[in-house]
Amino acid sequence: MDSKSTRSLPFGPPPVLPDVQKQLKEYLLCPDRLPIHNYELAQKYWPREPNPRSLFHCDMAPLGTTLKVDRDPTTGKLLQFREVPLDNMGCTAKNSMSLKRAPGPPEQAVRGSNTNYPFWPGGIDELILTGGAEDQDSEVDFVNNLLTVPPGFKNGIRFKSDDLLNHKLPISYPRRRKATVVNLMSIIKQEGDLLGLWQEETKRDEKIAKEKIVIEKLDAEVENELSEVIPKEDIIPVLKISETKTQRIVTQWAEELDISKPVEDFQKKIPVMAKTWPFELDPFQKKYLGYKYLEEHANVFVAAHTSAGKTVVAEYAIALSQKHMTKTIYTSPIKALSNQKYRDFKDTFGDVGLITGDFQINQTAQCLIMTTEILRSMLYCGSEVVRDLEYVIFDEVHYINDSERGHVWEEVLILLPDHVSIVMLSATVPNTMEFANWVGGTKKKKVYVISTLKRPIPLQHFLYTGSGGKSKDERFLIVDKDGKSFNANGYLEACKAKQSRQSNQKASFGPKQGRQHLTPKQETTMWVGFIDHLKRNDKLPVIAFTLSRNRCDQNSSNLNSVDLTTSKEKSYILMFFHHCIQNLKPADRLLPQVVKLEDLLKRGIGVHHSGILPILKEIVEMLFQKGLVKLLFATETFAMGVNMPARTVVFDSIRKFDGHGMRTLQPAEYIQMAGRAGRRGLDQTGTVIIMCKDDVPEERDLKSMMLGTPTILKSKFRLTYSMILNLFRVEKISIEGMMLHSFKEYDHKTKQKKYEKELKIVEETIRNSFSDTEEYFIKWSKVRCFCNVMKKCPLQFNKFTSIHRNCRCGYVKNGISQEFESNREFYV
Repeated sequence: MDSKSTRSLPFGPPPVLPDVQKQLKEYLLCPDRLPIHNYELAQKYWPREPNPRSLFHCDMAPLGTTLKVDRDPTTGKLLQFREVPLDNMGCTAKNSMSLKRAPGPPEQAVRGSNTNYPFWPGGIDELILTGGAEDQDSEVDFVNNLLTVPPGFKNGIRFKSDDLLNHKLPISYPRRRKATVVNLMSIIKQEGDLLGLWQEETKRDEKIAKEKIVIEKLDAEVENELSEVIPKEDIIPVLKISETKTQRIVTQWAEELDISKPVEDFQKKIPVMAKTWPFELDPFQKKYLGYKYLEEHANVFVAAHTSAGKTVVAEYAIALSQKHMTKTIYTSPIKALSNQKYRDFKDTFGDVGLITGDFQINQTAQCLIMTTEILRSMLYCGSEVVRDLEYVIFDEVHYINDSERGHVWEEVLILLPDHVSIVMLSATVPNTMEFANWVGGTKKKKVYVISTLKRPIPLQHFLYTGSGGKSKDERFLIVDKDGKSFNANGYLEACKAKQSRQSNQKASFGPKQGRQHLTPKQETTMWVGFIDHLKRNDKLPVIAFTLSRNRCDQNSSNLNSVDLTTSKEKSYILMFFHHCIQNLKPADRLLPQVVKLEDLLKRGIGVHHSGILPILKEIVEMLFQKGLVKLLFATETFAMGVNMPARTVVFDSIRKFDGHGMRTLQPAEYIQMAGRAGRRGLDQTGTVIIMCKDDVPEERDLKSMMLGTPTILKSKFRLTYSMILNLFRVEKISIEGMMLHSFKEYDHKTKQKKYEKELKIVEETIRNSFSDTEEYFIKWSKVRCFCNVMKKCPLQFNKFTSIHRNCRCGYVKNGISQEFESNREFYV
């Protein structure tokens, strides 16, 4: 049947035949209906079975109460059960800073999470709150008190009236609410205003009485001129924060212990010690342990010389925490010190972990060793380790003076919770009591301070002017072991020896202008002769502090002919070295740095700086501790608290680049590096030698560096983006609160009375200087008014032309309305 015949049918084609056009349209326009998309034709298909009962399951709300038992205090018989409410119900790490909040997931137990709240810092009261709880309880006017301009925008949305009447407004619901609902916060604020009313009135009366004398004598215009000169009374040069209430600083939060008096009956005071040592403890160590400051969870600050035994206090704190089944965190400023303390404490305590940027070992241990930046991250991220934390030990806390990282120590000290005891170890600094008073005032807990009077191993300082050959034994003493006086004779002899050699060189090769620098060959000859001099005088091992990584590598490469080890030591070094690098890939074992360091260590020479691979630095540290590295070229980071003393310390140069320019070492830097000289129990004195390659340093520079006072602890607190974002995320502690508790703000508070006295003196000086000129200002204001009148009046009169023509002056009688009299003259 053709199409024409089908069209001629009265009712179209029969329904049994498919519509080809419709099928083609669906095939082209609806590809999702193809059989390939039918999930029932897939190879694996599990049909769903409806389960309506699953809709009945829901998470139960946490219990808000618990049962408490009441017993008879005499017999212990159970009397009754009481239902008491639970505190911090529903508190988690995402919404609470309480220690009673629910613990987080196990994978966040150590490092925490960026979404967690930190635990509430100790010593910070509720006045520092930004208003999180108060804003929730206060009433919000949704009609008149809504913001229309978002933060950071200049313009916003203006909601204009739509001229529509709300017929529900006359209903008296709001009146009923005002009659029945009582806003307790408003009552408290009103009561506070009433309590402070008398104080405000007395201040206002005093201010009016002081200004009354000036106001009575001067006109309004003169008073405005004086107000620009005289400062206001409420200007105090302190850090500009919000109007939060300042903490009282009258209380003494630090106490210095006297180590001159011995501790009596030490064995009776502590019959069973948490840790014992095979040697006799020093007096300052017995002070801390004998009076049980650590056992009573007091904050302590040990400011002692190098090799004085500060680590004993830290070890006893770790032993106490292990006895109490709690945790201790040991923080250090550099990774080298962390690695060394991990090896030492691992042998002593066993359960010790290490968390640095390079290694993460046993993070669930009772004693964790880490850098201060990692501890700050754990505090901000709400780590669960803080719950069980008993002691935090800050080694080398004088690193707070560092301009780049010093603010980290202040943040950590502020953020530590109240139940954590602080143990601070530092080199000798002049203002130990000031720093301890700030820490005690911040944590609201007294800090006990001990400072040692002298080094256990005295130092002798020398100048070395030799250049090899016959002059290799030229070493001159400039500071004896008493450390109190500068030997000028030794300094003059060193200058003469250097000048005589330079004059001989000029006579041989002719005069040369400017400073003469040694060639690589001359420097190699000088080092070879110097090492031979130290070896013959039994001054090995030696640490050569070279304040440049490039010079460290150059000096070690130039000593190819120097060999300081025996055959037995060589075999042990090679065996130990190959054992340590066996975990490296075969290709990594052939790196140039690995091959070069292996040859240097075999001959007893080591290199230690930040450019060395971490595993190689650790090998050098361990071999140096065992006495197999006789000569170590290192940068100043090696001196930061690392317990690796040598018999001799050598300074390749006393000038360093600090990021801005070349400068001489500061006393604290020099003392820190020179303190590595002298091994306790092995050496009677330590030897410090300064090499004079070019010229002998200036006498004043040597005196200030060797005999000068160490740098005082100064605040390097600054606002960083990380701290601002973390505080904004928490919203419970304001940025002003952190600034208020910083060491910098404490310095301003202590000087506030001094500033107030100086301000009063300035105010009295200004007031006395203006007492003789008050009359002058009054007359000057009248003259100014008269000049303004004279500018307007003369043009209104006809006689002004004749007066001006005859070059005479006129005067005004009884104000502006009087005419000029041309027959009289007026001279001003």
